[in-house]
Amino acid sequence: MTGISSTTKRAAGDLTVLPRFTRDTVVSVPKDRMPDQEMLPQSAYGIVRDEVMLDGNARFNLATFVTTWMDDEADRLYAETVDKNMVDKDEYPQTAEIESRCVRMLADLWNAPDAADAIGTSTTGSSEGCMLGGLALKRRWQHARRAAGKPFDRPNLVMGQNVQVVWEKFAEYWDVEPRYVPLEGDDLYLTADRAVRFVDENTIGVVAILGSTMEGSYEPVAQICAALDELEEQTGLNVPVHVDAASGGFVAPFLQPDLVWDFRLPRVASIQASGHKYGLVYPGVGWVLWRHTENLPEELVFKVNYLGGNMPTFALNFSRPGAQVLLQYFQFLRLGRDGYRRIQQTCQDVAVHLSEALKDMPEFELVSDGRDLPVFAFRMADGIRKYTAYDVSRKLRERGWLVPAYTMPPNREDLVVLRVVVRNGFSHDMADLFLRDVRVAVEWLDGLAAPMPQEEEPAGFHH
Repeated sequence: MTGISSTTKRAAGDLTVLPRFTRDTVVSVPKDRMPDQEMLPQSAYGIVRDEVMLDGNARFNLATFVTTWMDDEADRLYAETVDKNMVDKDEYPQTAEIESRCVRMLADLWNAPDAADAIGTSTTGSSEGCMLGGLALKRRWQHARRAAGKPFDRPNLVMGQNVQVVWEKFAEYWDVEPRYVPLEGDDLYLTADRAVRFVDENTIGVVAILGSTMEGSYEPVAQICAALDELEEQTGLNVPVHVDAASGGFVAPFLQPDLVWDFRLPRVASIQASGHKYGLVYPGVGWVLWRHTENLPEELVFKVNYLGGNMPTFALNFSRPGAQVLLQYFQFLRLGRDGYRRIQQTCQDVAVHLSEALKDMPEFELVSDGRDLPVFAFRMADGIRKYTAYDVSRKLRERGWLVPAYTMPPNREDLVVLRVVVRNGFSHDMADLFLRDVRVAVEWLDGLAAPMPQEEEPAGFHH
């Protein structure tokens, strides 16, 4: 009788030497209820890892603005600090200090009147920053109306129809009338002359977008502020501006430093941006800053002490990760202004290279060219009728490229565009691969749409 080897005996009696993950040890995976028994961490890891392999390749995702790559050192720092809770400032005082440093650095970057005494906070993303900026606008307007003995129950917010969905959420959640300025013709974003038409005594503020998610263009913040200055001279209405700089806040200071859009404009009361977009940090972190302390009503800042110490907090979330704040500081130190400028310039060079190449293709027409944000949109040329932008998007997905196709907002719903977002890590070589696959997709769609050629009859054949 053959004996059992010592290796087999160890495997039978010691779970630590089982294979890291095999379908023999885990037959089925529950999807609707927690399993009754525990499993090896290696097995759980393998199951989850295998499932997310079905997701798209993040490097080929040209739909998202969110950072998908950081340095190896950032990955290590992330792993070492993932347990830090940003709200627990007494327990993690140095993380809180680093958050304050980032706020001061951004205040300096955005030309706040007194950067050393700046007021702001990190958030879980730009969407939370929008909510906080909007809440401060609403509360300041209510205070002013109450002090003047006027009604304060019908606030409205003026913004372009092209705003990101978070502003629709803000209006719904906080009982503010959204006044969407419709798109007109080729103006696919808010303009100064159209904005002031929607302003009245109940307007808590105007939202100006520095980098539209629809097609990457900057709205003319300085012109909007100038129009509101003129309106105040004529009517006495003092309407502040919040700049939604979700993407542009980390692009314009480096690529368009002479563009005046920030706290250099006295009417700009607050600015928010996404650290996890062109701030070059993994999701999720954002930032919101106010011009002066009076722009942030004091009652919106809460004091908590049950975590130890008496700490101020202004956020919609309570517990939230501190690691991404540390990653933002890492990037500020690692890159500096010159590094950010170089990365954003490379992204824009790639975006313009792509948009110019697509413009030369007879199947497409540009809607924007990537010279504001490194983002551009294009549409099917007027003569293309046999297939659509949606068909192009689906065909590119076969090669792994995620390129969204969608209609523009109301008044321009006839315009269907494809949008490309160029982020750090998308090289010129990858851009050329993308262009190759676009041409292949178009050739295939052209061939599919063409009528099938009739077969020629063989010589000498008669019916």
